[in-house]
Amino acid sequence: MSVIMKLRIKILGATALLSVCFTRLAVAQVGKPFIHDPSTIMECEGKYYTFGTGGGGLMSEDGWTWNGGAVRPGGGAAPDVVKIGDRYLIAYGATGGGLAGGHNGRILTMWNKTLDPKSPDFKYSEPVVVTSSDGIEDNDAIDPGFLLDPTDGRLWLSYGTYFGFIRLVELDPTTGKRVEGNKPRNIAIDCEATDLMYQDGWYYLLGTHGTCCDGPNSTYNIVVGRSRKVTGPYLDNMGRDMLKGGGKMVVAAGERLIGPGHFGRMVIGDGVQKMSCHYEADLDQSGRSVLGIRPLLWKNGWPVAGDNFKEGTYEIESERRGYALELGVDFVRMPGGMRFNRNNNEPVKPVPSQELADVVKTWPTGNIDVRIGDYLFRPNQKWTITAVPDAGGYPGRPYYKIVIAGTDRALAATAEAEVITVPSFTGAPEQLWRIDQFTDGTYRIMPKLVPNSNGKLALVSAGDSTPTLAKYDMNSDNSKWNFKAH
Repeated sequence: MSVIMKLRIKILGATALLSVCFTRLAVAQVGKPFIHDPSTIMECEGKYYTFGTGGGGLMSEDGWTWNGGAVRPGGGAAPDVVKIGDRYLIAYGATGGGLAGGHNGRILTMWNKTLDPKSPDFKYSEPVVVTSSDGIEDNDAIDPGFLLDPTDGRLWLSYGTYFGFIRLVELDPTTGKRVEGNKPRNIAIDCEATDLMYQDGWYYLLGTHGTCCDGPNSTYNIVVGRSRKVTGPYLDNMGRDMLKGGGKMVVAAGERLIGPGHFGRMVIGDGVQKMSCHYEADLDQSGRSVLGIRPLLWKNGWPVAGDNFKEGTYEIESERRGYALELGVDFVRMPGGMRFNRNNNEPVKPVPSQELADVVKTWPTGNIDVRIGDYLFRPNQKWTITAVPDAGGYPGRPYYKIVIAGTDRALAATAEAEVITVPSFTGAPEQLWRIDQFTDGTYRIMPKLVPNSNGKLALVSAGDSTPTLAKYDMNSDNSKWNFKAH
């Protein structure tokens, strides 16, 4: 987004806007996730930070519960942050964005060894101006976004708003200053709050499109183009140049969350990526602007916002062969048995599904193993998954309990790195589960804790019928699961 208040007025066919923003997600972030124009979320010494317009920002111990506390001097608007070596470089916009009727903006950068304001190493360097606009040229120097190119270590900064072009300059990754002699390049129009990322040989330019700062009437959305070169041209999936207004949709409004803007990417681990943004209005939180975190998926070479996992009753299906996770109990036959030569003229009547009450008394009362089998929508194959209040979380989500539907029988990790079900859910760490979506749309299921182990183990299919806990491999279907509602 662009500014504290970025008034967008149509003047001679050009659009000038005012920008302010927040975000949250479906099943919102816990705490007070209220922020304007959040930077890319950054992990530092086990905590998470994001900065916003006006100075300051949010902190989180686990990526799920967010409150104020991040410190960023300089005020201004729409910052971004990148980690380079063992230091953090922060950029922010001063003036610009149509404030006081002008677009004479400046973008400044400054360093810090840590983002933790309680650390003895916490001290920002003096900010330096890396680019500016004079209020007359076709650009507004605001809304910076970093890219540290993983292919060659070069550092780039995109910036700009609807007032003219989005521009790209190169910075020195050692000093944070503008590379001497580097001239800005025009790379897009008709967007603002841009960000750059690299994936599989492509550079992607994410831009925030639409109008902001009008609460539930804001029309913000995030679009993307890609290029083989960081300097462009950035084309969308239809071949339209972002310099001519192109852009493929990444995420728009939904689920009572309106106006997503200010994209940022978090690479959590192999095969797990998440995107941050803000929403202009969360209708469940007084229409406030809130921080949002969602899975980031990749489809046919394009980034797409995934949907956060929702509570419900599911078949938990292994990607390996399509078999289902189930309670390891004896098969209970349904009434009827085999019939041949039935009278086709007899009345047709629905056959009731097997219900929990039909079988639960046949199950053992203690711990019961789990296995994988072909899905028959039987009670021992239906799992109810719900968030556990006050159990903490991880970036973008809370921990969940996974129980056999209609019971309190809970899935749990054992000290032998196996999975069982226990008679009742107690809230123990080995009964809490993290559910992350891989970039291909399948899911990783991990216990919060495996007793007597410091390793990060996930639920895997060791064979057609054997679930266990092991180090996950995004390139193996054994590590991947799907949730299907029937």
